[in-house]
Amino acid sequence: MSLSRFIQSLKDAWHGVKFVFWHEQNFRIQIFTSVCVIAAGWYFRLSKPEWILVIFLILSIITLEFLNSTVEKLSDILKPRLDYQVEVVKDIMAGVVFLTSLGAIVIGIIIFWPHLIALFAR
Repeated sequence: MSLSRFIQSLKDAWHGVKFVFWHEQNFRIQIFTSVCVIAAGWYFRLSKPEWILVIFLILSIITLEFLNSTVEKLSDILKPRLDYQVEVVKDIMAGVVFLTSLGAIVIGIIIFWPHLIALFAR
């Protein structure tokens, strides 16, 4: 394995992250929300299992958003934007991100609810 090739791979990956950040509004919203959730987790001093689940959910949603962006770009290359099948594929991927986000919200409520109750009970 070449160190220079590995470094180039890291640069290429960083370029991909920057591209998605600057071109996908939902990704920026997810990053902002993730920062808020991490700040809340720090404030409430989440337990190790809670942190593991929160980090897993954040990474899952961000990863799915990357996949969604990839599918959208590939679909646009293969077929015109107005093609019905391309629209369906894009909608399905968006649905995957949406459902995962809803699940993360439910799990987040389950994790943070006791902490919020304790905060307001003081």
